[in-house]
Amino acid sequence: MYFPGSTIGNLVPDEADALLRGIVDLVGPEGGALIGVDLEKPHEVIEAAYNDAAGVTAEFNLNMLRRMNRELNADFDIAAFEHCAYFNDEHHRIEMHLVSQRAQVVRLDDLAVTFEAGETIRTEYSHKYTPERFEELARRAGLTIRQQWTDHRQWFGVFYLELA
Repeated sequence: MYFPGSTIGNLVPDEADALLRGIVDLVGPEGGALIGVDLEKPHEVIEAAYNDAAGVTAEFNLNMLRRMNRELNADFDIAAFEHCAYFNDEHHRIEMHLVSQRAQVVRLDDLAVTFEAGETIRTEYSHKYTPERFEELARRAGLTIRQQWTDHRQWFGVFYLELA
């Protein structure tokens, strides 16, 4: 089985655990899984990537509000929200937020949602693993790492897993 990119990082630990347990059932005793994992790196590097100077990630994040306006009959004032991403040390993840720049009420059909100035909508997170933490996650699911590859900085890893 092949699980590309680092999508496992978008799952909370319980979901990542469930995914790996599902992989065990899927591949069986003779199979294996190749999984990409975004590894921990200096926080300033991660935060700079998610708060890129060109504003690409901010536009991606704000596009969620545009889609909600278009597809869910919402009335978000896009200019009243600002993108922000930061590393959460406790959970080993980068978090993306949209920050309300003022007190406001947003409607989604008949639902009114009140935002205070500074209140955020967490739109995404991406967990970053050390090889050891990923190995522990795999072990809990009944998998063992048979091979791993990383880039020269050890910022991204590809892990080949088999049943323990």
